[in-house]
Amino acid sequence: MRNFSEVKESLLFSMLNPQASVLWAKSGEDQGHPLLAHMLDVAAVAEAILELGPATTHLHLAVQFGLSVETAPRWLATLAGLHDVGKAIPGFQAKWEQGQSLAKAQGLTFTSTSLRCDRHDWASTAILEEWLPGRTGADVIWCQQVAGAVGAHHGYPLTQKEIGNGLSMCEESVWLQARQALLDTYWKVLSPPGDITTDELALPAINWLAGLTSIADWIGSNTDWFPVGIRRDELREHYLHAKQLAHQALTAIGWLPFSPLLAEPVPLDRQLGLMLAADKPVMPRALQRQGIGLLEASQGPALLLVEAPMGEGKTELAFMAHLHLQRTLGHRGFYLALPTQATGNALFARARQFMDAFAHGPTPDLQLIHGGAARQEMMEALKEVWGEDGKQSEGVEAARWFSRRKRPLIAPYGVGTIDQALFSVLNVKHHFVRLWGLANRVVVLDEVHAYDTYTEGLIEALLCWLKGLGCSVILMSATLPTKRRDGLLKAWRVEPAVLPELAYPRLVLADDRGLSWDDKIESRMMEPVRLAGCGTTPEDLLCVALDALTHGGCGAIIVNTVERAQQLYSLLKVKAPEEFTLLLFHARFPADERAQREAAVLSTFGKEGKRPARALLVATQVVEQSLDIDFDFLLSDLAPVDLLLQRVGRLHRHQRPHRPESHHQPVLTVAGLLPGSLPDLATTRWRFVYDPYLLAMTWVHLLSETNLQLPMDIDRLVQAVYGDGDLPATVEEALRQYIEEVSYATHLATLQHQRQLARNIAIRADADPGTVYSDKPRGYEEGEGEDKGLINSTRLGKPSVTVIPLFISDNGGALAPDAEPFDLKVPLSTELACLLCARQLSLSNQTLVKAVKSQPKVRAFAESPLLRYSYPLFLDREGRAQLDGGLWVQFDRELGLIYQNKE
Repeated sequence: MRNFSEVKESLLFSMLNPQASVLWAKSGEDQGHPLLAHMLDVAAVAEAILELGPATTHLHLAVQFGLSVETAPRWLATLAGLHDVGKAIPGFQAKWEQGQSLAKAQGLTFTSTSLRCDRHDWASTAILEEWLPGRTGADVIWCQQVAGAVGAHHGYPLTQKEIGNGLSMCEESVWLQARQALLDTYWKVLSPPGDITTDELALPAINWLAGLTSIADWIGSNTDWFPVGIRRDELREHYLHAKQLAHQALTAIGWLPFSPLLAEPVPLDRQLGLMLAADKPVMPRALQRQGIGLLEASQGPALLLVEAPMGEGKTELAFMAHLHLQRTLGHRGFYLALPTQATGNALFARARQFMDAFAHGPTPDLQLIHGGAARQEMMEALKEVWGEDGKQSEGVEAARWFSRRKRPLIAPYGVGTIDQALFSVLNVKHHFVRLWGLANRVVVLDEVHAYDTYTEGLIEALLCWLKGLGCSVILMSATLPTKRRDGLLKAWRVEPAVLPELAYPRLVLADDRGLSWDDKIESRMMEPVRLAGCGTTPEDLLCVALDALTHGGCGAIIVNTVERAQQLYSLLKVKAPEEFTLLLFHARFPADERAQREAAVLSTFGKEGKRPARALLVATQVVEQSLDIDFDFLLSDLAPVDLLLQRVGRLHRHQRPHRPESHHQPVLTVAGLLPGSLPDLATTRWRFVYDPYLLAMTWVHLLSETNLQLPMDIDRLVQAVYGDGDLPATVEEALRQYIEEVSYATHLATLQHQRQLARNIAIRADADPGTVYSDKPRGYEEGEGEDKGLINSTRLGKPSVTVIPLFISDNGGALAPDAEPFDLKVPLSTELACLLCARQLSLSNQTLVKAVKSQPKVRAFAESPLLRYSYPLFLDREGRAQLDGGLWVQFDRELGLIYQNKE
């Protein structure tokens, strides 16, 4: 192997092979950007990123790539900069007329046959597969894997067919000579020292390099930060200067040098006091003390599974765990993954408070991410990244990643939905950038009980990736069925069979030593909750709620569908007493209005809210998780037992000096929980929301309960409903037959089907890198590629569409009936695009989805990076629209979007 680290001769661009010197990477009006300069710029960005990161990243990567800790940053940066060598082909160089003329003048030839190959990412991989073995001394397989990683920077790992078509068979030798001169000079400039000591890479390492390459390419392509042309004739000086520019660019983005939030140990009571913004230390709960105790004895990256009742401080334990793991293991930051946008929004404020309490110096970058977060302004710094075809395709892609929509997956600290993390295990565009961003972080998955079997399968695939990427993971749940807990532990490559039967609450730790646990945890005994039942009609719920409000109090009705919530709210508006606060909260409001309603719910029912004498919230499932709200009484539609127990956690949640006398004991009233027969799951439409088997099992097991004693009843009831135990002897034969022979068979078939779907679509971290993508078709994220082909989803369900309600007139569209209209046939200003994006609304009514997607494209939306995957929903001045298929929709400021059939 040749080692260029001792080469002393000057490397001048002016002395470079003339044919190599005219090769361009970025076109321009006056001059292009030389290919060699761009490759060095991107390598400089990659090395600067690694220099700013924690040393543990270098250690983990050095092991993965067969390098030493000292040499890993330069080696990996050198490899990343090779990504665009495929632009040194006739098909690409002919894309810019001025550049082609310069190439011809230096003797480079352009034949009609050689011009057919113009995909430079394909060509890069093909070139590097041949060239790298002679440069690195590494095994051929290692070199092929590296070539594939850097060649994937346009979004997808390449197939063998694509790589085989990367170079023209009729290309003349002058091109090979030019590329050889280019590559030889590039390698001499960077001179990565040392030897490669591994023959093959694991899939996480390959994808990590692919992610680094894409990010470095996006930043290194910005001409505001990296001016066009050779900036220093001596190429080593050019590279050193490019490193300075790279650090300036990263500073402009807000990319700070790694610094742990807690450099030295701090007592837990002081940590908790800071987290809660208290003026003195706060005594941690047993769960928090014992959870950190387990971690203090751990070795290496760890998975901590926390099963504990609501209100025991699981979130604060996750923050404490991050502080300890970051200080001892050098984790880059955290990503807090929540089930829904609403829960992500709620936790973001707590994460912000935590960061403010512990950050020293400039506040580290903390970002909120979910589909709706795209309404935040795009980063202006990346607006000028142009693609080589003269269009902004690359710039839009980069801007989307550095906007607030996806940036939390790159930034060290992020809060958002679990979906954004799960896309990293699907073959969607740039899935490896997500993996790069999650690497070496503490990933917190909250409410892990809240997902179906399909999403659960993706979570297990994600855990396998996170382990391979050097992450630690905190899994949190009120409680998990035993089978689900075992599946999560197996995904972390530990055998759950060694666990004894654990009491509740419980902590389970998986680390380099294996499994350890603690189930001797004292927890706060909650007041007994009286369990009652009522009929299933809206009128039945209305009567119970109004009776509960007779002597005051603050309560909630949580129902299973938006239509039911709208109907109940409308009835209450007519029949509710005076001096009464009534709120409606569901997911069918535009994003900005939904945020306002969420804030109103928190200010009315939250810990610091101004609590009215009488108030009632009508809501769907959006309030059952992560919102810190408290009710005197609660009504709920029948739902699976774990979700009902989650809702119970909102009853008497806060310590209050005065509650109305009639609500001294918390009461949960469940619609349909009456002796006799199982409620009709079809007419109520509950069977279309939840698994009928789980609803029936919940009904059976709760029917004999008069009181719920939390936390002790949580685990008992969840295991009874989700386990394989016998039905109570009191169950009538007809119902027993329905549950055991009909709904259970359907339930098992559904589980098996969903489990298989997850296996089919998820990319396995431990799979053979050479074949892993062969049966994983390329797809797009839902909402980002409906017009391009396959949609890869993180959740099962009907296809949805993101719409923005617009009131239409002869003068264009408007955000409100009386607002100033704007022209939809011209590009939008950034300010207006942000206002429109703030009105996003995700809908899954299939008639509406089909109608909206079939309407002609609107230029104002199609040409906006923020709106290109959204659709206008055109309404008349009354807020109504008639859609093909007999569906009327109406936007009501009080009720949200309403569906009405033609009749």
